[in-house]
Amino acid sequence: MRARCTLAVLLLCLCATALANPPRTFSEAKKIGWKLYGRQSIEFYCGCKFRGNRVDLKSCGYQPRKNPKRAARIEWEHIVPAWQIGHQRQCWQNGGRKNCAKNDKVYQRAEADLHNLVPGIGEINGDRGNFAYGWLPQPPSQYGACPMVVDFKARIAMPRKETRGMIARTYLYMSDRYQLRLSKQSRQLYSAWNKQYPVKTWERQRNQRVGCVMGWGNPYVDGFNKRACGS
Repeated sequence: MRARCTLAVLLLCLCATALANPPRTFSEAKKIGWKLYGRQSIEFYCGCKFRGNRVDLKSCGYQPRKNPKRAARIEWEHIVPAWQIGHQRQCWQNGGRKNCAKNDKVYQRAEADLHNLVPGIGEINGDRGNFAYGWLPQPPSQYGACPMVVDFKARIAMPRKETRGMIARTYLYMSDRYQLRLSKQSRQLYSAWNKQYPVKTWERQRNQRVGCVMGWGNPYVDGFNKRACGS
């Protein structure tokens, strides 16, 4: 029950915004993200409360695995990692993320897409890296009461149940919009999660608010209405 409530709180903390131009860079997207989520809200990985850039780890029973300093701060997480967005593109082969962010317009738009951006605990952001989300058999134990698992050998991260549907719909959206190739196994998993964890009210509300900035909603999340964005 607590997890469902925290997700609702996350959404209620999103500030209403009028239709605007989408961010052009990841840096711009992060600045807008702070305005959308507010400086006091709920982070994505574990449902911890945060104020400003500081995470209240006790609010979700989080215990740092290795890096308490990074665990205590908020970082902006790409649900679909920047590596997955860029490594298939020529710009990545010729200079990695820095080159893509500077010279590839499609990559710039994808990296700055707010539908793919959430606030999360810094330590988990670092642990997850560019691992794909997926199913893992082991129970969560790495981060105290936080129901998140990262398998470093398998290079897979398993998110908590409350966010699996949103993660799946974000992957499917990003794949469609930016022509990102997903493996057959990944597409099957995210399609299954999309059905198993259907869209909730908080996700529709987030889609509306983010869509008002981007100019479009995630079509896998129904309910976006441009006319509701104001002027």
